[in-house]
Amino acid sequence: MTKTGFVIANLFRRKVRTILTLLSVICAFLLFGLLQAVNVLLKADVSFVGATRLITQARVSLIQPLPIRLLPLIEAVPGVQAVANSLWFGGVVGENTAIFAFAVDPDRLRAVSPQWQMPDEQWRAFATTRTGMIAGRLLAQQQGWKVGSRIPIKSNIFPQHDGSKDWAFDLVGIFDGRDEAAQKQTLRAYLNYAYVDEANQFGRGNAGFFILRLADPNQAQTVAQAVDRMFENSPDETKTQTEQDFVIAFIKQIGDIALIVRWILFAVFFTLLLVVGNTMAQAVRERIPELAVLKTLGFSNDSVLGFVLAESAILCALGGMTGLTLATLGGIAVASATNVPVAVDYRVWGAGVVAIIVLSLAVGLLPALRARRLSIVDALAAR
Repeated sequence: MTKTGFVIANLFRRKVRTILTLLSVICAFLLFGLLQAVNVLLKADVSFVGATRLITQARVSLIQPLPIRLLPLIEAVPGVQAVANSLWFGGVVGENTAIFAFAVDPDRLRAVSPQWQMPDEQWRAFATTRTGMIAGRLLAQQQGWKVGSRIPIKSNIFPQHDGSKDWAFDLVGIFDGRDEAAQKQTLRAYLNYAYVDEANQFGRGNAGFFILRLADPNQAQTVAQAVDRMFENSPDETKTQTEQDFVIAFIKQIGDIALIVRWILFAVFFTLLLVVGNTMAQAVRERIPELAVLKTLGFSNDSVLGFVLAESAILCALGGMTGLTLATLGGIAVASATNVPVAVDYRVWGAGVVAIIVLSLAVGLLPALRARRLSIVDALAAR
């Protein structure tokens, strides 16, 4: 029998225990891969390459509004093909179901969002109906909405002039995406901005952010810099970024996602350390007489130490690599289902390999040192 075969045979001597421990390692690294991919996404650098749309928001915070009067100034920037204003409505339907609802100018929305497809008569109805709204196909199916329905929506941000947060809109259209990726994003609704702006209690003339459609995607960085430079040192300083980075910033409003991810990973690996460490310690305790026999047959102390470390390394590597592979497949599935680029890439795999090495040493070093220091006489005498 080779040394490798000897190590593997010892590792799977207690098959049930080893398999359960292996499943624990796989689950831990599956979670590690997905969460680390989210962490990488949140720390990603801004990329303007190939960006067809940009988002301009207030520089200080996403929740700070920008005056609508900035729209024609942004529209005049060279390279900007069209601009639309958008205001987060904070919509709630039913008992307490939050929806993605934005107050927009209908014609401008159509100009900057060619990914949405809807019959021309419904676009015209949206533009001419004061209380009009349109809903994405998935949202309409989820809520059971039909064109022509009167939809009650509460706003957790904008009360009306009488103080009521209960609004009602006429559903004049249902839009869909022009391709599979856009179709997955139709869990949203658009409201007629003119009505929301006029009827809300907080005054008129505000936009949450502006959507810029570019004539040439390769000019995205130049346009972004030009827009922000235009309002530099003014009361309405702006921050212009790609749609992807805007979505990430929006997610971060929930809280410090990176910190939450780090604490979850700490808890997972602390638990894993206890589980795998206990498995290795117990495996060495059960084989003390056999290790003494190995030394009697001429194996050195370092060879015995190497056997035990190899067991922990194989256990952690097998579980870790399997978990990272499953995480890679899971990341592809998440990106396909949500259109959020969660990718278990080389950075995640690099961190995973380092974690496997550290875990192997952490759980195997103490049992290996105990086996190395083992006295042949005491071990055979069961002392």
